[in-house]
Amino acid sequence: MSVSDRIVPWKVIALAAGLMAWMAMLSVSARAAEITPFVGDYVGSANVVDTDGSSTPRDMSVSIHETKNGFNVSWGTVTYKLDGRVKEQKFSVDFQPSHRADVFSAAMKRNVFGHEVPLDPMKGEPFVWGRIEGATLTVFSLFINENGGYELQQFDRTLAEGGLDLSFSRFINGEKSRSVETFLKKQ
Repeated sequence: MSVSDRIVPWKVIALAAGLMAWMAMLSVSARAAEITPFVGDYVGSANVVDTDGSSTPRDMSVSIHETKNGFNVSWGTVTYKLDGRVKEQKFSVDFQPSHRADVFSAAMKRNVFGHEVPLDPMKGEPFVWGRIEGATLTVFSLFINENGGYELQQFDRTLAEGGLDLSFSRFINGEKSRSVETFLKKQ
């Protein structure tokens, strides 16, 4: 067996590895492209209903944009309390494709190697992920409290003519504690 005969299998392996890497990049970009119909800025308002039947008026906004490695969802709420106080909250999460089709992991902080990683729910930080199922982009946030109980928030944003239908639910230890449904108009 000559030296050139021994090199050929390595060339085939190198070519196959290069082809697999190219296909993986194509697969990631194809999955990331699914966010395109959702991209935009949206605003609306609603009354948030608690389990006791009380409601609180809220203004809401969401911005969805493509990023280099996936997409970003940024949202905010302005709550108007009965006593005249105004509470404003803003959140922003970058998502990147996972190894599962249409499921996206959150990249919310950087590890010691500089890679974006999810937060740690065992440290009281939310574990966040997203999925695209048909015309709905869903973002889930899981919080684990001090005694091991949990809170799960679910934001369903469904494509609708002129914007998004928003459905939000919060569950504490499996029981729904708050919900809101409204239309967010595309700007």
